[in-house]
Amino acid sequence: MQYFYIGTYGSADSKGIYLGALNPENGELKLLDGTAGIENATYLDFDELHRVLYAVSEAGASEVVAYSADPETSKLTEISRTSTDSSGTCHVSRSRDGKHLFTTGYSDARITVLSLENEGAVGEITSIIQHSGRGLIDDRQSEAHPHSIFQDPQHKYVIVSDLGMDEVILYRLEDGKLVTHREITLPPGAGPRMIAFHPSGQWVYGVNELNSTVTVYAYDATFGDLKMLQHISTLPEDVVMDNNTGSHLLVTPCGRFLYASNRGHDSIVQYEIDTDTGMLRAVNWVSSGGKTPRHFNLLPGGYLVTSNQDNGLIASYKIDKNTGHLDATGHTIEVPHPVCICPVEKA
Repeated sequence: MQYFYIGTYGSADSKGIYLGALNPENGELKLLDGTAGIENATYLDFDELHRVLYAVSEAGASEVVAYSADPETSKLTEISRTSTDSSGTCHVSRSRDGKHLFTTGYSDARITVLSLENEGAVGEITSIIQHSGRGLIDDRQSEAHPHSIFQDPQHKYVIVSDLGMDEVILYRLEDGKLVTHREITLPPGAGPRMIAFHPSGQWVYGVNELNSTVTVYAYDATFGDLKMLQHISTLPEDVVMDNNTGSHLLVTPCGRFLYASNRGHDSIVQYEIDTDTGMLRAVNWVSSGGKTPRHFNLLPGGYLVTSNQDNGLIASYKIDKNTGHLDATGHTIEVPHPVCICPVEKA
């Protein structure tokens, strides 16, 4: 069985994080366990070395909670709970050396860096960056809204997508402090939300929430620069939807395919990646298996699993290893307001 955690919108009194399992023989899904005590666990990150799950609480006074995962059952036990000193924290990731944790505060535009202790517990805040600015769209971009934060595979630069400012910002991490390195401005009203690195390290892909596009960047890891190469729609050519928003994207480990999700169209789009240029070509769309696919992830064994926020359905798809096409298995499970899928393997 392949195991995964599910982050959800919910009160601290309810089960905010669930443990699911996928049968790699047929894609069947099962719900195994649930953990209460965290409000709006909207993003999760799993440290396989220490078997620690990090979850952010997207609340007015946000926290990041660290849980140890039982090596046999993957049941969670809380080991630390730390304020991010920000509001509406919606994303969490680790530095590549495992020494720091990064979070983004969507509501108050704060980026927080926290130290990590030897066994994975969260330590003190080492840096806070305040974003300030706005974009074109009054009701979504009247102020800065950092949405995601990742360190590059070369351990050199930290990349933040700010939906409110239409900017992707590169920082250097120096002694636990973020130092601004470069700012990349996207087309007005794009709303950059999330990025994914190509396995080769040559390209970075970014999904833009507000104009339903994916941007292809050439990545200069030496000097820390992103050069825009392409903007491509996440929707079919014959579909025009004012209420669609892009939400997530991932590149397959083989580097040949990229998937992105549409909320409104409620679909997963598949792109083929030109492995010489990094450019994208949209080749297929499939239903997300529910309503409002905020997130999805790849699981070992060649599966993709979606989380559909508005009707609670988690759905599995088999990935054709030759074409990249997604074939719905027909298997689903249901939890309240799922918004993140986080793979985990037993020790």
